[in-house]
Amino acid sequence: MRFVFLGTNTLTLATARMLLVEGCDVVLVEKSKARIDELSEQIECGFLHGDGSLPDVLEQADPGSTDALFALLNNERDNIIAALVARSLKFRRVILLVTAPEFEHICVELGLEDTVAPNRAVARHLVNMIRGEKSLELSAIIHADAEVFSFVAAESEAGPISELSLPKSTRIICLYRAGKLVLPDETDRIQVEDEIVVIIRSERLPALKKQLESRKDNGAAESDPGS
Repeated sequence: MRFVFLGTNTLTLATARMLLVEGCDVVLVEKSKARIDELSEQIECGFLHGDGSLPDVLEQADPGSTDALFALLNNERDNIIAALVARSLKFRRVILLVTAPEFEHICVELGLEDTVAPNRAVARHLVNMIRGEKSLELSAIIHADAEVFSFVAAESEAGPISELSLPKSTRIICLYRAGKLVLPDETDRIQVEDEIVVIIRSERLPALKKQLESRKDNGAAESDPGS
């Protein structure tokens, strides 16, 4: 497998080294030539000199042969921009780091589903430790035949929960409304801008994504006066 990383901070290098041990091909995209020269003596991988948020640089990273691109830069704005550019270039998968809570909802709205938000996860784990509780990682309890997925409700989803059209084998876990948790039995309606979190059988996820993409296309057509 082949992976491309933007930048060379400690998280990027730690992840890249683990993947190299697994026998994967790794390419690091770095702005600083001096940094590339330094790292080339420490880690055996490919290097690409340039700004990873620029389309021409990411084109050189060969999207077609890359299994995933990691945007783990220290600035979430740069990560979001790079992720959108990478998606437009048809990278198979784009994984980005977001540390500020206000950007998490934006990533959901933009359809950047592989978003890593470590601050919230670590904070919750620390609070549970203080309480004397054990916190389970979601990945440990959700097996390979299921996925947890979230999307932001548009006008077409607003209304009674019972009337929400979802693919077969899909269930709502919870909603986030204005950043606050709302369980399905605490409300009977979905509002525009609610973040809907569902559990879905893995084989049904493409159907849900296609449904959401169709929603976007229909919305764009309706807003186009020439359509």
